Amino acid sequence: MSATPNPQRRSEKSRQAILAASIDLCSDKGYGGVTMEAIAARAGVSKKTIYRWWPSKGAVLLEAVGQKVDAEAPFPDTGDLAADLYTQMTGVVRLLTTPPFGPAYLGILSELHHDEELTRAVHEQFVTPRFAAAVDRLKSAQRQGRLAADADLEMTVELLFGPLYYRYALRKPPHSPERTVELVDHVLRSLDCRP
Repeated sequence: MSATPNPQRRSEKSRQAILAASIDLCSDKGYGGVTMEAIAARAGVSKKTIYRWWPSKGAVLLEAVGQKVDAEAPFPDTGDLAADLYTQMTGVVRLLTTPPFGPAYLGILSELHHDEELTRAVHEQFVTPRFAAAVDRLKSAQRQGRLAADADLEMTVELLFGPLYYRYALRKPPHSPERTVELVDHVLRSLDCRP
């Protein structure tokens, strides 16, 4: 039996029920209270079905959170770099601070030091694609002359988004909208692309 899920065997209705059940349970009981048995019972599927598609509750919740982020916090490219960064960053903050998705992601992050497979999945499915989207948006600005040709785009992404995740991971209040504007302006000024 292959360890890789066969997407053709997934029932989309069952998949969505499992994802919804995992988020609902996380909201009701917290990350620690979510079990594969409880997800199966709430979704009306067998535990075997869940394990065929996901190796752990963290993997189920990661897909549920990722699906929500993809739907609600895409990376825009309107031609206005500062506005696009602000839009994307405030979308991320909104999702991270709004139950049930914020607490679910925090639960996932709490497992990263104990679950190598989940750590790999978080990087492959969540962090790397979103990091690449941010770098791509900055490359677009670079091609338009909005960023210096020698700007370190990966460092820029870390400078922009690092403070958001720092505050989130330490459970500090998120930046206000005004403070987020200041953060974007500060980083862009440091790259000599703001007046």
